[in-house]
Amino acid sequence: MKMAEQAKQAETKEIAKKEQSMSERFMNKVMLEFTSGVGEIALTNFQKRLAQNYFISLDASLKVAEEKRKKKDEKYRDALPVVWANVNMEALARNVVAYARIGLDPAQKNHINMVPYKNSATNKYDIGFVEGYRGLELKAVKYGLDEAKPDHVIVELVYSKDKFKPIKKDHRHEYETFEFDVENPFDRGEIVGGFYYHLFKGSPEKNKLVTFTKKDIEKRKPPYASTEFWGGEKDVWKWDEKKQKNVKTGEKEKVEGWYEKMCWKTIYRAAYSDITIDSQKIDDDYLRLKQMEESLADAKVAAEIAEYANSEVIDIEPEYVDDEPGPQEGPAPETPATEDPPAGQVDTTTGELFPDPPQPQPEQKRGPNWARK
Repeated sequence: MKMAEQAKQAETKEIAKKEQSMSERFMNKVMLEFTSGVGEIALTNFQKRLAQNYFISLDASLKVAEEKRKKKDEKYRDALPVVWANVNMEALARNVVAYARIGLDPAQKNHINMVPYKNSATNKYDIGFVEGYRGLELKAVKYGLDEAKPDHVIVELVYSKDKFKPIKKDHRHEYETFEFDVENPFDRGEIVGGFYYHLFKGSPEKNKLVTFTKKDIEKRKPPYASTEFWGGEKDVWKWDEKKQKNVKTGEKEKVEGWYEKMCWKTIYRAAYSDITIDSQKIDDDYLRLKQMEESLADAKVAAEIAEYANSEVIDIEPEYVDDEPGPQEGPAPETPATEDPPAGQVDTTTGELFPDPPQPQPEQKRGPNWARK
């Protein structure tokens, strides 16, 4: 018994030693990128903390992805383990430095999420960086044209029982505005659309109102979107004792999902994506981010990221629940919906993980003038 305990302790120490060496390797790569081309400049405490946060966050993502890989039947399982030894460290360090310099922190909710995907050309795992809606806001504030950055950004969903009236700029109105009245905040009906409003207190003639129908919002929903987030129907899977695997029953079950949150975040991202970037502020980090976005736009890459991220990217940290019995063959069934979506899921269109700050409740008859008083 004593020998068994000693062996277990030795194994634990060996694992810790390997993890420590990988952490050191990661930090050394990142520090080298931070100081590259500028001489021997020491990292600030903030930069060191950011690098550590990237390591911790990615380490957790790799473990989740590896668990998903091992659960697959050998027939469908990729032979390459999702572990640090198989990560493209050179590319990872460059990308981490680019996002860290902008200030995106994976320890902060809705900033940035990382998901591994296999690069067939290198037989290594590259890391996809998916910006959350707060991360997108941070980037717009840093790189946006000063005169194009609004003082306030208002984002709202409109329901069937609400009263919403857009007011366009014309000979009777000096600037775009709106009237928005929530008759009953506890029973607003069905979502019919939404809007965002850029408010410029000093230059109201620049105010901008953009409306979305429900159809406009759903156009931005990816074809591989998980029902756990957007709602809808999904296949029912059941363990087959004879086949020793999960099989589809042919039945469907309805999932409520988080449809309202997804719609609101979709409009929020559109609001900050609409802020004009200042070409004079563009630097190597911004160009690196654009390069990453273009690579992630590849359909095959997006689909693989969706697979490792449980088909989505939103914002939550409850414990991961896996109710599927035994090994799986073929496409793994989606995790059953719980009160909150499982941890580690990422929506590659909205870029977030649950839970997020509660959606702000609109005030009665709140028009843009409230911010100018």
